[in-house]
Amino acid sequence: MSDDLSARRAAYVATIRGMHRKERLLGFVACLIGVLVLIWGREVAGAPAWAAPTGLLVIGAGWRLFAYVIVRRTRYVRTHPFDPQS
Repeated sequence: MSDDLSARRAAYVATIRGMHRKERLLGFVACLIGVLVLIWGREVAGAPAWAAPTGLLVIGAGWRLFAYVIVRRTRYVRTHPFDPQS
């Protein structure tokens, strides 16, 4: 019986981890691009003046996506708690 319970719990956790995977990946890519633009804007002598602030904005947008995913997952868990009887 505990194997069945652990299998259901693992499926529940897998469902939660799989939620909003595209948004999470997009946030990660946005952070990486933002860091590259920020480094380019600060380290390269011929870089335009808008590069560093744009890099910071893109990093901020990526973190906002991460926060969005955390809030959405939290709302899902609160409305659909794990029920070992189901």
